[in-house]
Amino acid sequence: MPEKTRQKAAATAGFTEDERAAMQERAAELKREARRPRGAKTDETAEVLAKIAEMSEPDRDLATRLHALILASAPVLSPRLWYGMPAYTKNGKVVCFFQSGQKFKARYATLGFSDAAALDDGTLWPTAFALTELTADHETRISELVKRAVG
Repeated sequence: MPEKTRQKAAATAGFTEDERAAMQERAAELKREARRPRGAKTDETAEVLAKIAEMSEPDRDLATRLHALILASAPVLSPRLWYGMPAYTKNGKVVCFFQSGQKFKARYATLGFSDAAALDDGTLWPTAFALTELTADHETRISELVKRAVG
């Protein structure tokens, strides 16, 4: 086995096929960003919406509704792909993201917040939420969290 192939296999050992695919998606995202001419605009919203459209139900509906809710709650956030998932950034840093349950064969989708989100509450606070449906109460709570996250 060539040395480069051996190194690649060692670097991805212990990751599932789905996790390796997500890492490859992130590497491709970084390559696209690096190739983009300085100052060039891309339609990252269209990329996010296209990724959402690829999802199966019920995750597609959850992602579509969350996309609208997040942008309405915090217009300062910019959508982009992150590890092949819809993510929302402020000043280039991911604040929150949606992970389809189907992406890693989980029984629920996830709304996650990064350490860039200003959700600190003492010494313990949640950073991810499992989603199986989106009720009016959930939308209210998520909107509050997103507003607070961009504080």
